[in-house]
Amino acid sequence: MPTSGEKNMFPRDFAWGAGTAAYQIEGGWQADGKGPSIWDTFCHEKGRVFGEHNGDEACNSYELWEKDLECIQQLGLTHYRLSFSWARLLPDGTTQHVNQKGVQYYNKVIDDLLACDVSPMVTLYHFDLPQALQDGGGWKSASTATLFDAYAKFCFRTFGDRVKLWVTVNEPYVCAKLGHEDGLHAPGLKEPGVAAYLVGHNMLRAHAMAWHSYNSCFRAKQKGAVSLALNSDWLEAPEAGGGAEDDDADAAERQLAFTLGWFAWPVFVTGDYPDVMRSAIDARSERLGWRGGSRLPRFEEDEPPVLGTADFFALNYYTSRKVVAGGGRGGTLCMKNDRDARDVLDPSWPICGVSWLAVVPCGLRKLLKYIKDTFNNPAVYITENGFSQVGQLQIEDVQRSEFYKDTISEVAKAIQEDGVDVRGYFAWSLLDNFEWADGFSVRFGLFHVDFADARLSRTIYRSGREYAKIISKFRCQSK
Repeated sequence: MPTSGEKNMFPRDFAWGAGTAAYQIEGGWQADGKGPSIWDTFCHEKGRVFGEHNGDEACNSYELWEKDLECIQQLGLTHYRLSFSWARLLPDGTTQHVNQKGVQYYNKVIDDLLACDVSPMVTLYHFDLPQALQDGGGWKSASTATLFDAYAKFCFRTFGDRVKLWVTVNEPYVCAKLGHEDGLHAPGLKEPGVAAYLVGHNMLRAHAMAWHSYNSCFRAKQKGAVSLALNSDWLEAPEAGGGAEDDDADAAERQLAFTLGWFAWPVFVTGDYPDVMRSAIDARSERLGWRGGSRLPRFEEDEPPVLGTADFFALNYYTSRKVVAGGGRGGTLCMKNDRDARDVLDPSWPICGVSWLAVVPCGLRKLLKYIKDTFNNPAVYITENGFSQVGQLQIEDVQRSEFYKDTISEVAKAIQEDGVDVRGYFAWSLLDNFEWADGFSVRFGLFHVDFADARLSRTIYRSGREYAKIISKFRCQSK
C-alpha cells in the first residue's frame, strides 16, 4: 500500500463501501405488514438450513438500523450497498398492495445515509422472492419478469430521487443453480439440466425490462445508473506439464462461459448466450435423446433487448479455481455434465472458514483484466468481496485483516498497471449475518454480531479497523 507521499492509487471519487442484504440482516419477517418470502418458507422447513437457523430476527436491522448506521460511520464508508425486501414493500409481489411501513423504513435508511454523506447502492432483488409469486411459478414463470419490472418502476419512482446506483438482480447464477438445480437455496427445487437455464433466462429478461424502464422513464431526471451483480470465481487451467493443457484450457473457458459468460455475454457482448455454452447444452441434449427443444431459451425479438442493459459491471468475487477437462461423462441431464469441466483447488491456496473459499487475492486482479478485455472495458464496481470465519471466534482476525490489505493492493494494481476502470470496492459484509444455508455458523462481518445477546450488540473486528484505516488513507490522499 502506498505511503502518504505516494500517488493515490484510486480515483478521486472511488466508492469505498460495504454490503448487506435484506433477508440476511433485517429480521422483522412478519413486522408491519411484510409478506413472506421464499427464504422465510425455506428456513421454516426442517433440514434446510444449518442448525435449523432462520432469518426471522437475524441482526434485527429493521429495528436497530441506527446501530448499523453507527457501524457505517465508524468505518468511514462513502457508499453502503443494501437490498430492498420486495415482500416488505409489496407483500404479494404486486403493486396492487403497497406496504407504506416498508416504504417508510427504506426512506429512513436512505435519508439517514445521505445525511451522513454516504451514498446508497440499492439492490432490488437479493434472493428473497415474495412467496406469493413463487406460488404462481416463481422465476420459472415468464410473468415474474413483468412483475419485477413493475416492482422496479415502483422503486425508481419512490426512491430514485435519492438513489443513484441500482442493482436489479444479485447473482442470478446462484439463484438459478443453487435454488433450482441443486435445491440448496430457496425455493429448494431440484430440476437438473432444465429449470436453472429457464430461471436465468427470466432473470435476464427481468433485468433488461427494468433497465429499459429506467432508461426511458427515469434516467433523464434522476441521472442514476443501473446494472446487475454477477458473481464469478477466477478460473484457469493448471500450469503446463500435465499433458492435457489444451483440453484444460478449453475447459476453463467453457466454465467461465457457464458462469460469468452466461449473464455477461448477453448484456455486454452479443445480446445472446455464449456460443460455447449453447453448443455444449444442445450437443448433450441430442446425445441423450432430449426432445423438448433447446434447454437454453432464446430471447424473443419482440421483447426489450438485453444487449447494452448495464451502465457498469457489478462483480462479486470471492475465490479462484483451477479447471480441468472432464466431469461431464454421465448419462443424465444436469449443468455439471453440460459444461464438462471440473474445478480443483490449488493446494498452495489457504482456505478461510468454509471449504469452498480459497484465499486468492491475485485472482481478483486476473478476473478484472479478463472483464476489461472481454466485455469492452466497462466501469467496474466490485460489489462483494470477503473472508469468512467459522468456529472459534477471533475478534482480532489477523488473517482477514491481511486479506483486505492484499486484496485492495491487487485492485490498485488492476487500476494502475492493467488499466481497468474500477470505480468502487464493497466489502462483504458490514455485519455478521444469516449466511443462507450455513445459517449463523459462517461470519463475514467487519462487525461481529453477538446473536446470543438479546441486544444483538455489534463489535468491530480488527479487520474492520484495518479497512477503516485504508479508507481514511486513500480518502485523505484524494482531497
